[in-house]
Amino acid sequence: MIELRVLGAAELQGSADDHAAILTQSKVLATLVFLTLATPHGFHRRDRIIGLLWPELDQEHARAALRKAVHVLRRSLGNDAIEVRGDEEVGIAPGALWCDALDFTAAFETKRYARALELYRRGDLLPGFFLPQAGEFEDWLARERSALRDLASAAAWGLAAFHTEGANHTVAGRYARQAAALAPTDERVLRRVMQLLRRGGDRAGALHVYSDFAHRLARDHGALPSGETQQLVAELRAGAE
Repeated sequence: MIELRVLGAAELQGSADDHAAILTQSKVLATLVFLTLATPHGFHRRDRIIGLLWPELDQEHARAALRKAVHVLRRSLGNDAIEVRGDEEVGIAPGALWCDALDFTAAFETKRYARALELYRRGDLLPGFFLPQAGEFEDWLARERSALRDLASAAAWGLAAFHTEGANHTVAGRYARQAAALAPTDERVLRRVMQLLRRGGDRAGALHVYSDFAHRLARDHGALPSGETQQLVAELRAGAE
């Protein structure tokens, strides 16, 4: 089984061939990532792929570039790893490849939150990966990255809630802080984390989470937290007196 890791820096493991040809050619890697992650899973139209990855080329040259990328993928991963359907569709063969991002999503959907966070520990989806002259691909990748990060935050929150029910407030607080860190601009998550920490008796921790958020909001956007959040802060400070 070939393993593709895209949470954090891209890695490929498995099969006897050297994967450097994929990892060192950004558009070949982007082709593999799109074929693996794009929904619905299965076959994808060639026109869609070349529009994302080679928008600067005319149709003939863009299709030639995609054929070359598919050839590199087959040479490195094995001929059976990439399937085509007619002249217009290409996809990853079922069972040919394991991907950490797909396993992460499956773990989240089945509420295996600890497994999900274990997979996410390497980081966001391909941080820093950039394709010049491929803005639509960049937009797609940013949406995928944001969606996976939101799931990671929700997984951390799920574990925080689980440990709160078991009265393990120290562990719950740790996961709550992780949930907030993974959703740095979401005030709803911030307030839920602050309230959980307050219920666990950690008012100082709740105020510290708020302070980090408010500083980041002022620095990056020149804005203040909402009135609802500031009201919660006032209640926390009043309770600490």
